[in-house]
Amino acid sequence: MMRGLGLSLLGLAAALATPLHADAVTSNEVKAVSVTLYRDPARGQGQMNAQAPGGYALITETRTISIPAGDSVIRFEGVAEGMFPETAIVTGLPSGVREKNRDARLISPAGLVDAYLARKVHLRRTNRQTGKVIEQDVTLRAGPYGGVVLETSEGVEALGCSGLPERMLFDGVPDGLAAKPTLSVLTSSNRAVTATVQLSYIAQGFDWSANYVAEVSQDGKTLDLFAWATIANGGAQSFVAASTQAIAGQPNKERNRKPPQPAPPELHLQCWPLDITSTHPRQYLYQVPPPPVQVAYEALSQSDIVVTAAKLGGGNLQRAPVAIQAQQEELGDLKLYRIPEPVTIAAQSQKQVAMLQKERVKFERIYTASVNDANEAPTAMPFLLRMKNVKERGLGLPMPAGGVVLFEPVSGKLLLAGQDAVGDKAIGDDVEYKVGASPDVRFAVKQTSNRNEAQSFRVTLTNARSVAVTSEILIPYELAGQPKVLTRKNGGWMWRATVPANGEAVLNYRLKLDDRR
Repeated sequence: MMRGLGLSLLGLAAALATPLHADAVTSNEVKAVSVTLYRDPARGQGQMNAQAPGGYALITETRTISIPAGDSVIRFEGVAEGMFPETAIVTGLPSGVREKNRDARLISPAGLVDAYLARKVHLRRTNRQTGKVIEQDVTLRAGPYGGVVLETSEGVEALGCSGLPERMLFDGVPDGLAAKPTLSVLTSSNRAVTATVQLSYIAQGFDWSANYVAEVSQDGKTLDLFAWATIANGGAQSFVAASTQAIAGQPNKERNRKPPQPAPPELHLQCWPLDITSTHPRQYLYQVPPPPVQVAYEALSQSDIVVTAAKLGGGNLQRAPVAIQAQQEELGDLKLYRIPEPVTIAAQSQKQVAMLQKERVKFERIYTASVNDANEAPTAMPFLLRMKNVKERGLGLPMPAGGVVLFEPVSGKLLLAGQDAVGDKAIGDDVEYKVGASPDVRFAVKQTSNRNEAQSFRVTLTNARSVAVTSEILIPYELAGQPKVLTRKNGGWMWRATVPANGEAVLNYRLKLDDRR
């Protein structure tokens, strides 16, 4: 509640930081907005941090502003709280921009208390003995951390300790506090004009990731692939009906820094014991620990996830109609995924938009390992699904990094087979999804001789499945003599073998002792 000046918060906020002889103009209505999202450059193939997104966004807003003649301060209210003011570009003003200011401190109960320290406020409270409402002017001596301490005509006391209603009334909004995150610019015009202005800036606190869902067909040779683009907004500002794009790749950018001002703290009221001060040691009375600093971005709950395409139905991706699907475009060496319809990127939420859908993608099931991972006892072999990112195999498009969830049919039902993280894949690359380890396909490595010039080993692959399997074994050493079945790959030698159903395959090789690494 305010008193004295009787001004509203927004009216007072509009008057802040106004230079002498300059009119203040507040712009709080956005006609159109575009949001281009960039991934967190530090997370690589890791999962997106939904609680504190580490990426950033290029935001472009179109606003219509009535500008008076002469000097004026244009206040753009409702910008992203994580904006970098040095990146802000304003176009469409009659004479350009002479000065920019980021008004970062927001109005909050704690912010008001902090701004009024050592100043007079009006206190309205109820007397414990009589029940009468008492009003008096008091001085704020401490707060907001650890409680609010007041100096009244009766002495020094803490606010909120009587158990009865207490309220502080402020004469106005102090300089430096704003109702919303605001960017102020100083401009001038030789006449009054209504201008259409574009404000563009970079803000952190955003991120996006691709999330793939793969369903293996009954024949075990093809799969259906569906991908969501998951968008996260960790800030307190929503962007309504935004034209939205997501960039895949790694554009050069300096490491993110903290926003210019952290989120305002909460006001915590704490009380002294309701007895006389002489019964407690002095250090006990004054050593009130401050509350923990709040994380700037609150956790995003599962209920905040918004899906802008039809949910998967019946466990079959082929029957999942797509309402909106992102369109892939070239942006130099980067890839741009454009959402064809405006979407709302709500504050502190996630949104999922269909990004791609491919059916009957051909793949190979490969059992792969390194001789360094084996011993003489048979060991279960890890296996993966490998696809070639070409049209002839059912793909042939840029695939941004993200996570994949793989389902396989078992007795007519789809069951989770595994999860993996994948990096960016260009057209022509191999796309591999690591699934798990198979107890039916095993391998063992046994040393068969140890001579001065070389060591001999034998690799044995066994297959207990009813179908033949393909395996790849990496030998990351230089060999004494090269078996014809080996090829160079990944800095070593690769043995690719077909192991028959309920059968085995054997490879003998020798290592040079002085070249082993």
